[in-house]
Amino acid sequence: MAVGPLAVLLVATILSLALATSEEQQQRGSRDKKKFDYCVIGAGPSGLQMAYYLKKAGRDYRVFEKSNMTGYFFGTYPKHRRLISINKVHTGQQNPEYNLRHDWNSLLSDDPSLLFKHFSKDYYPQADVLVKYLDEYRRKLDLSVQFDTEARNVRRLPKETPTGHRFQFEDQRGESYWCKYALMANGMSRPNEPYFEGHAMTVGYEDVSTDLDDFEAKTVLILGSGNSAFETANHVAGVANYVHLLASSPPRFAWSTHYVGDLRAVNNELLDNYQLKSLDGLLEANLNILQLVRTQSGRFALQLRNDTSFNYAPPDNEYDVVVRCLGFTYNDNMFSPCTKPKRGTGRRSKFPLINRDYESANVPDLYFVGSAAHSLDFREASGGFIHGFRYTSRALHRLLEWKNHGVPWPSERRPLAQLVDAILTRVNEASGIYQMHHVLGDVIIIDRNTLEFEYLQEFPLPLLPQFEEKTGHKVDGKEVIVMALRYNPDFSGPRLDTFHSDRAVQEAEKAHLSNFLHPVIYYYNRLMQRPVGEHVEEMENRHGNPSIPVPDRTHHMLEDFLTRWTSPHLHIEPLRKYLESCLGVDLRRYRSTECFVKLLEGAAEDVASPLPLSCVQRPEFETSHFLYLEHGNTFA
Repeated sequence: MAVGPLAVLLVATILSLALATSEEQQQRGSRDKKKFDYCVIGAGPSGLQMAYYLKKAGRDYRVFEKSNMTGYFFGTYPKHRRLISINKVHTGQQNPEYNLRHDWNSLLSDDPSLLFKHFSKDYYPQADVLVKYLDEYRRKLDLSVQFDTEARNVRRLPKETPTGHRFQFEDQRGESYWCKYALMANGMSRPNEPYFEGHAMTVGYEDVSTDLDDFEAKTVLILGSGNSAFETANHVAGVANYVHLLASSPPRFAWSTHYVGDLRAVNNELLDNYQLKSLDGLLEANLNILQLVRTQSGRFALQLRNDTSFNYAPPDNEYDVVVRCLGFTYNDNMFSPCTKPKRGTGRRSKFPLINRDYESANVPDLYFVGSAAHSLDFREASGGFIHGFRYTSRALHRLLEWKNHGVPWPSERRPLAQLVDAILTRVNEASGIYQMHHVLGDVIIIDRNTLEFEYLQEFPLPLLPQFEEKTGHKVDGKEVIVMALRYNPDFSGPRLDTFHSDRAVQEAEKAHLSNFLHPVIYYYNRLMQRPVGEHVEEMENRHGNPSIPVPDRTHHMLEDFLTRWTSPHLHIEPLRKYLESCLGVDLRRYRSTECFVKLLEGAAEDVASPLPLSCVQRPEFETSHFLYLEHGNTFA
């Protein structure tokens, strides 16, 4: 009997309702549980990323989300809906780890169908697509998220409960919850609203209209010079009389600072109009010397508050609309006064103050995930964005696994003969150390006794002085190699000319002068371990902040236009020779016939001449009793 389309539609509707009812019942049933080992506050991308790792490890956790959706922030922002995180669908490569270097929207998982490229083909995707992606990520991985639950009065208890729970909070219905560890993944969601005279007459970025009719033939002043300010200016420039941007300093261009949070080229169209004198323009002044006043015409004008010197007089123009686009700060309203985290200082005052292991500086067992933890690499790397904090979230999870559950940092042991190959593979493929350059790095522990090395990926470099304490791996008395990627510190900065004719180095002998992102290998004869707070002599990053302990030796791999460090002459041979000089071993690759010749030559001369490691550790020689008797101790 043929089934009509109406019947098919009816069955599909019933199944859909059944699934929705099942999920609703599951959600309602899960609300009965009130105590958890890990409470994750916020179901944005960082909260979901952390939930993935907690679930994968089999931990007792729950994500609490105040709204009824994942990615609530991206349901509103950016206001004009185009993301500036690139979505490189094609790279010419099939390696999924390499492709994540150019995928700035995907969260990490074992499911290849949850790559963002399957949701959008746009190079700069729409924010609504990201919201759908995040919900699919949650649904498909079956992550434990409790919606419509706003965490309030979060506090650390004076004394932990008999079950070891240290935190308590209530939701908007008065229900109480307890946690052993609180992981704050609620992002940077509070608009930055510095006070100045006339502040009340402005409209915030969070409230600005996206209807172009509201700006038709209007004169617009925008406060700010970051991406949200230029995004807004670009949106209205075509219909407004003209647009002025006012900020305390010139824009910081991402192409000169190499920081993705600075002004991106995709947003800076208005600069053409300014430089080509087509009405739009930029003004520079500090808001604390200005006041915004309402004129007799009912419009707005800028005036000096006093006689403070100003590089030029405020424009005589009157504005119809004044928009604040001054960024976001961390919202700490959910904390009880006794548990409120300290704030950073200076430009980092918008962030909570945290230690190098992402833990609050003043509240033990309170951790920050995602953009709220960006103070550790602010203006250095990508930790404030999905393509950065997906890796720092994983790093935090690994730190917690060892601290709370005795699970050491994941590692791989390999024969020492494979050291060059292991490093080359990572510098050419790894995405975590690429996005979080010189913040996360690979750590290699040399074991002279077994002629092996132990490889740990993406460790937070500022924690190297506490490496044993944080990972469960011993380095006492062992040599350590650290591999990271970095820019030349002198090649990054506001208004630096990064397009000059000699910007790239081409000779291997001058690799240490490389400007663009390139691998750097640090050798420690002994990696000194020190308690937190004890002085350690450290190198500084490009903003003068400590980054890693001063190494015994350093090797720069020559920068490459395509970031492919595969040239035998320019990259591989210099790396091998550097490692050989550090370790005092022959790391060249010998064919089987060459190994037999060297073995016979040594036997004929009755001497224990050291065989190259590639001979000692070849599968066909590993069972050679003679080889180990004669040569097994020559690398001790």
